[in-house]
Amino acid sequence: MKRNEKYTPLAVKEKVDIINIKGIEEIGYVQQDPMILNSLVPEENTRCRQGLYFQDGKRKVDYVLTYHVKKPSGSRKRSSRGNALTRTLRRSHRAASKNDPEIAAQDLSVDYHEDDKRFRREEFEGILMEMGLELEMDENTKTPGVGFVKIHAPWNVLCREAEFMKIKMPTKKVYEIKQGSNFVEKINSFITKVTEPLHPNVEENRITNVKHLSYPFSREKQHLFDLSDRDSFFDSKTRSSIVFEILKRTKCTKAKYSMGITSLLANGIYTAAYPLHDGDIDGENIDPNDRKLLYEEWASYSVFYKYQPISLIRKYFGEKIGLYFAWLGVYTQMLIPASIVGIIVFLYGCATVDDDIPSMEMCDRRNNITMCPLCDRACSYWKLSIGCATARASHLFDNPATVFFSIFMALWATMFLEHWKRRQMRLNYKWDLTGFEEEEVREDSLLFSFRR
Repeated sequence: MKRNEKYTPLAVKEKVDIINIKGIEEIGYVQQDPMILNSLVPEENTRCRQGLYFQDGKRKVDYVLTYHVKKPSGSRKRSSRGNALTRTLRRSHRAASKNDPEIAAQDLSVDYHEDDKRFRREEFEGILMEMGLELEMDENTKTPGVGFVKIHAPWNVLCREAEFMKIKMPTKKVYEIKQGSNFVEKINSFITKVTEPLHPNVEENRITNVKHLSYPFSREKQHLFDLSDRDSFFDSKTRSSIVFEILKRTKCTKAKYSMGITSLLANGIYTAAYPLHDGDIDGENIDPNDRKLLYEEWASYSVFYKYQPISLIRKYFGEKIGLYFAWLGVYTQMLIPASIVGIIVFLYGCATVDDDIPSMEMCDRRNNITMCPLCDRACSYWKLSIGCATARASHLFDNPATVFFSIFMALWATMFLEHWKRRQMRLNYKWDLTGFEEEEVREDSLLFSFRR
């Protein structure tokens, strides 16, 4: 892609939603200005099943950078037409700038900063293209003053970075998962049939007896992987992760600027950086996509009683988000027996509150027990019966059954921890996350060495 091609303006007709979830570190979602969301609008013929494409309709948008665009003088004149007060203020500002050197210096400073930001953006984008990424500019959007840089990673860049990041990809080789004993298999099948209405209607939750062997991607061993469909070999999450990794380590040398998109965002060179959704969730004639499936089977109040589609969440948002929601699901599931026992203890307190001897003695006004003052001089004597309501309320939560509840919760905490360990090990095996923590530590140390 030539350098002058990236400044080609795009036609605008249709709205595209953008991911709006904070904390997705592995796909590099960074948002600073909520005004720019829902502003990137492509041509009607550029939307397809897996997301937004470039103007040619072939190259997929893997990442988007946004920046402020200085409005041309013509647009400012049109926007201020009919507003006499605004025109008067501008005329007075121009006259003051001619007479006051401080105002003129401020205007020159603003223009200098804008030119400096544009210079840094051009250098950063030039380095990205030298690394193989393809860029396309779009400044004709519904949001005035906001420009977009669409980023596409071609196949050779994806392969190079996947090998560098040691991303595990499924190979052609499959192996059969051995089942347990007949008795255990019968129990599992029975539980699956009983809980079938609670499972979301997604393909990932169907039990299969075969599994693809995963291996870190290597360009020299591409024959091990199924590359019949290169467009879908790297999914949207993986493509976004690769592009974000490039953005993090790209360094501007001419401007003597710190490394990475994070520094550029912090200094206002770019206003936001984020990936795009794979498709829409509403409308007519919408192709099936993971976002729509997650919206219907996970992010809807009508399916609150169902299990979470953890595999689909991991596929769409990444391993970190998938593990977080897996832990949240196990924690919520384990709270059900704890809440049932807690309700029973509370009901026992309600049933025995009238038989509680301390409460009966405090609430019996015939005893007429007078208590000493709570302080010197300023306080007077008071009746013990005043604390009747407090004593009865405390018995609801502090009764003989509370001892059993405390022992139960101590055992519950141990069971929850062990249950999550088993669940985590199963997900590590299923998602090929063996050595995931060690790889994170190695990547952090490598990034620190780059920054030094």
